[in-house]
Amino acid sequence: MLGQNFGKNSLTKVCLFLTVCLERKKRRLEGEAIMLGHWDLKGLMSILPTPLKPGGERMDAVDTADLDETERVVGQLINDGVGGIWALGTMGECATTSQADYEKFVDCVLSTARKRVPMIIGTTALGAHEIACRIRFIRDLGADGTLLSMPMWQPLTTEGAVKYYAEVSETFPDFPLMIYANSRAFRHPFDVDFFEAVSKKAPTVMSAKGGATGNTLERALEVTGRRINFIPNEGGAYALAQVSRETTTTAWAPTMGPHPGIALMNAIEAGDMTRAKEVSDEIHWAGEPIRPFTSSVEVFAQFNIQIEKVRMNASGYVKAGAMRPPYNYMPKDMEEAAMENGRRHAELEKKYAAIMAPAMGGGEA
Repeated sequence: MLGQNFGKNSLTKVCLFLTVCLERKKRRLEGEAIMLGHWDLKGLMSILPTPLKPGGERMDAVDTADLDETERVVGQLINDGVGGIWALGTMGECATTSQADYEKFVDCVLSTARKRVPMIIGTTALGAHEIACRIRFIRDLGADGTLLSMPMWQPLTTEGAVKYYAEVSETFPDFPLMIYANSRAFRHPFDVDFFEAVSKKAPTVMSAKGGATGNTLERALEVTGRRINFIPNEGGAYALAQVSRETTTTAWAPTMGPHPGIALMNAIEAGDMTRAKEVSDEIHWAGEPIRPFTSSVEVFAQFNIQIEKVRMNASGYVKAGAMRPPYNYMPKDMEEAAMENGRRHAELEKKYAAIMAPAMGGGEA
């Protein structure tokens, strides 16, 4: 299961990799403060919406973040067994959340989590000065790392992008970076050449949201010296695990109910790839209604936020609220498809929550 060309050199690399992971875990358990590393993220990472209060969809609205719902859902996710929580990416409406709401929301998320699971907070903005202010803000509040992509006003060349991440790494040498490799949103390919260069020049880059597929993972791991954890969504985790199970330590999913994704990652960790495929197939079934839209690069880039907000609401797991302007229009057929996706996922959540109930101790509320 560790790839088609698995020989003595590959076995040596795997043994070394596992030894390093176990040593880091031992040091953490002994109370040593260690910066979140490449392979420290385990299980399912749930990506939060930024819940919106009623009326918050108006352009002149202020104080729009629903902090009561934020506190509730963060606690629920931790009790349900997620391996970590991410906030303020695309589906968290980082681009359309005001700075005042951003700060209130981040404070609520981190104070609710209380370091019980790793917390990764997005800080992408239109310029490096604002990004630095946001990183400093979330770091001082206790975040474990940042989900960071590139300013969106104009696309960066590979050279410019590597320089950008290197400067962030130099400015915040004790704070982990997760590259948000969304080529649709940030108009950058995030290809193997980019990751090879950034792994050498930005030492605090420990992971990437996306950035590799089943076809490119082996090469990406090779050129980066396994210094970057390429994290798939739950729909892509099985494919990556077939190439390199030992480095497929985690996957991400929108907040629609975490139990299907937890079951998938548990199966991958246990090496039960038959079970992993069964769960993965069900997750793919839930996503079928939106696939005609998400499979189009152009269409999904235009309606990413809208699809996420609608399907999270339809799942019933979180009250994400309406969309912030200006990304608050979507065609009716797309809305209906996203709602069906949410309803199907709710079915899976109910099924897997019941299956896993005896084994899930839950966290402290």
